[in-house]
Amino acid sequence: MPIKYEPAFDIQTKADDISKSVFPHVKLDRVKCFRSYGSSSRGTIARCHAMGKIMQLTVGVKAHYALEFISERFDKMGEEEKMKVIIHELMHIPKSFGGGFKHHDWVCDKNINLFYRKYINMKQSDLVTEEIVDQNLSSENNGDERNKRLRDFLKW
Repeated sequence: MPIKYEPAFDIQTKADDISKSVFPHVKLDRVKCFRSYGSSSRGTIARCHAMGKIMQLTVGVKAHYALEFISERFDKMGEEEKMKVIIHELMHIPKSFGGGFKHHDWVCDKNINLFYRKYINMKQSDLVTEEIVDQNLSSENNGDERNKRLRDFLKW
């Protein structure tokens, strides 16, 4: 049975959010997430694919990356582990965004956990900031245009 691929919009949303927070070099329009079905590989949860430099030159495009998540393994994982797998795959993309890969001497449990904690801390900080702003705004005149702009800015 051949492997089947489909766009993974749920994973894409998470990967985009993680990239914006901790991997700003990732060009979101050139990284796509896919869910695969029917892989015979053993022990593999996800893979990062890239178009090599010669193929980029051949077809006249810049580097693109495809992140493949093997449904049979990835979908059974808990949310924290899924986030770490997404971080793992994003870590393979080098800052040059040229089509190469960072290898497992860099993409290791220690660094994955470091980026995971950084991401979680940033998200918690964002929630606290939003909560404080909401509390302050509710105690003042909610119709005030300045407060509305501040609230809209922070949600952006």
